[in-house]
Amino acid sequence: SKDTPDDRRAADVAGVTRVLDAQLERGDFFLCASERQRHLWLGHLAAIGRLSPRLYDADPTTQSLLAVVPFGLPEQPPVRTGDGLRASIDGISDTDHVIIWAGGVYSWFDPLTLIRAIDRLRERRGDVRLVFLGMKHPNPEVGEMSIAARTVRLADELGLTGKHVFFNQHWVPYAERQNWLLDADCGVTTHYQHVETTFAFRTRVLDYLWAGLPIVTTDGDAFADLVRAEQLGVVVPPEDPVALAEALEKCLYDTEFAAACTERIAAVAQRFTWPEVLRPLVEFCRDPRPAADRLPGAADLTTEPQPRGLAKLRRDVALAREYLATGGIRELGRRAAGRLRKVVRRG
Repeated sequence: SKDTPDDRRAADVAGVTRVLDAQLERGDFFLCASERQRHLWLGHLAAIGRLSPRLYDADPTTQSLLAVVPFGLPEQPPVRTGDGLRASIDGISDTDHVIIWAGGVYSWFDPLTLIRAIDRLRERRGDVRLVFLGMKHPNPEVGEMSIAARTVRLADELGLTGKHVFFNQHWVPYAERQNWLLDADCGVTTHYQHVETTFAFRTRVLDYLWAGLPIVTTDGDAFADLVRAEQLGVVVPPEDPVALAEALEKCLYDTEFAAACTERIAAVAQRFTWPEVLRPLVEFCRDPRPAADRLPGAADLTTEPQPRGLAKLRRDVALAREYLATGGIRELGRRAAGRLRKVVRRG
């Protein structure tokens, strides 16, 4: 995050890259969430030498090494089990038109353009309501990002808070989220145009599919491609409050358009149910085998012997420093506890 000091960000990237390199050198089968991500990981695998002639000769598609297995949806449609947003938030009636932001507010999203779009839309649609599902992450180690505070401040300055924009400060339990989704009329996600967007796979959009909500999304990611191709809602340019306001109005107030979106969403959602998305993983588990470049006769991918004595001590000290640099004393403690549990089990 941009809220993290530069030296810490650089250390985090270096540490993550080392770990990823090690995993990609050793694995026999990898999963990613989309075709866009598959291109990214194929590039990484090529850079470390895994897309070898041996592998290519065995499988020119490389599907046996890297498959698309995204997060999935329950097979059954959502069923209400309790109160939703209309019963939980003062200021939202049964007749209001509700947009839901189904997730947290993080620095790679663009909620500010959304707030400005609501400010425009409320001038001609007084019953429009926007609900942010969760402002505070339940994990205390995930701190609030500055974008969340800026979003609240902008809504306050425009006189929207508590009237047209509502911030749920308590995290809705995952098993209860359908109650809030079923109270909404439209799902929204807005983001900036950058590399995170290019490879993002936003699970909140899966929830919109599950609940049958017309989707308004910024262009640039895999789900924007899906929404556009399958006509599941409206795709808008980045940082364009005018286009965003018009898209939200169309999904909320054009009942014929919204009904058509919902009908198509029901069919598309079936592609993302767990039995469907897990097929490549299930097939591998039924017939697991080493990657082609690790079959008999192939050179070992890792040849370093396990260190002993002083070399082992030096390695442990280096690891301790890495854990401190990337995760602080809490991460070091977690790793030490894990090492202790392994020793106890072996003993």
